[in-house]
Amino acid sequence: MFKLIPALLATALAATLSPATQAHDAASGGHGTQVKNVVLVHGAFADGAGWRPVYDTLTARGYRVSIVQNPLTSLADDVAATKRVLDRQDGPAILVGHSWGGTVITEAGVHDKVAGLVYVSALAPDAGETTAQQYKGFAPTPEFVIETSADGYGFISPAKFKAGFAHDTSDADAAFLRDSQVPINMSAFGTPLTNAAWRTKPSWAVIATEDKAFDQAMLIHMAERIEARITKVSASHAVFMTQPKVVADTIDRAAREAGQQAK
Repeated sequence: MFKLIPALLATALAATLSPATQAHDAASGGHGTQVKNVVLVHGAFADGAGWRPVYDTLTARGYRVSIVQNPLTSLADDVAATKRVLDRQDGPAILVGHSWGGTVITEAGVHDKVAGLVYVSALAPDAGETTAQQYKGFAPTPEFVIETSADGYGFISPAKFKAGFAHDTSDADAAFLRDSQVPINMSAFGTPLTNAAWRTKPSWAVIATEDKAFDQAMLIHMAERIEARITKVSASHAVFMTQPKVVADTIDRAAREAGQQAK
């Protein structure tokens, strides 16, 4: 009987290391070359709480997810906040940005912990460019109305908020987003970038096809320029809330593919 024990252990070990098991572990973000850390960066007029559905989906798959709380006071301040979170990662991370967060991850993504970038209906300037420059030559967005206060901070017009930001959410969710807005210092849009991480890091993009904050042609132009792997989904600018599985699936793909490229 005791002679059977080594054979049984060998069989169990072989099963543990089978290709099917390894594939399952990789899909859950747990082992092998899979990047297991994800850092989420919110955009203007919102905070990190909006990432909760994506956070829940990714953590259920075994990822270690961190959420940056941007102060939205300047590009430099938001980049510093993002780098603080990246510094705390225990290994390579996928850095994800929504909207203005795309500008932030473009600048901060040169951090040595960043293995890949995911742009979620997000801006992607080049080094030397400003965020504001990205809008030139593209159609206006009349439903996305920003009101600027005397001290230079911008809010989305309450009357236009649901139509412009979150038309596919419930009235209650749209009202909460509207009433919990985090204003951004509008001068941040005029700050040139020093770095463009997408020039050296692989990129993926989720484009919300019903986004009223950006002209669709603008989103596609930016994603194609950075040579991102593009996923399109029917959603508003609040795609991170209304289509969390699509966003999480893209991040999951980025984690797997970036891990393979790092081998």
